[in-house]
Amino acid sequence: MKIRRLLSKTYSIYQVTAHKAFSPKYLLYTNVLLSIGISTAGDIMEQCYEWHVRDIDSFDTHRTGQMAVSGCTAGIICHNWYNFLDKVIIGRTFDMVIKKLLLDQFICSPVVILSFFATVAVFEDNPLENFNDEVKEKFWTLYRAEWLVWPPAQIINFYFLPTKYRVVYDNTISLGYDIYTSHVKHQKTPKEADNTMIEKA
Repeated sequence: MKIRRLLSKTYSIYQVTAHKAFSPKYLLYTNVLLSIGISTAGDIMEQCYEWHVRDIDSFDTHRTGQMAVSGCTAGIICHNWYNFLDKVIIGRTFDMVIKKLLLDQFICSPVVILSFFATVAVFEDNPLENFNDEVKEKFWTLYRAEWLVWPPAQIINFYFLPTKYRVVYDNTISLGYDIYTSHVKHQKTPKEADNTMIEKA
């Protein structure tokens, strides 16, 4: 009986918390915190792999912090983007879903990728130069990956889910993508590799 009461109480607390978290008053905070958490987890998992294969010698908390901030930026953008998209394109017919999908891929995806590079560059030396170099070297790699991952996922998102659950659904899909994003971001560009060789020489 005690276990049953405990489970019942836990479930009641969960219901109240979830109801508040996805209410209009708190939804932005919920989406941002989820995005920060997933971006952080993605980088931690990527660093664990890199350490396992000896690509890195130690865990870089500064790098994880950068990825967490980029998750915050992405959470804010996606929250506002989905609200906007559902106001201008109302309905869940196949045509409406495809319109949302195309706008998402051609407008929101590039903006999120550019904001990612911009957010991380702020914490690095020569931010403008680093931003320009990484966009040139890595933007298309991430954007091609977007076209592989998100169209099928977003069809489900736009067809079945209400607006308030769009970002949390994105985050269930994006852990794998965030691992890949961390991997691409921290691959050395040819310029960075040359600089490393010069420093070691």
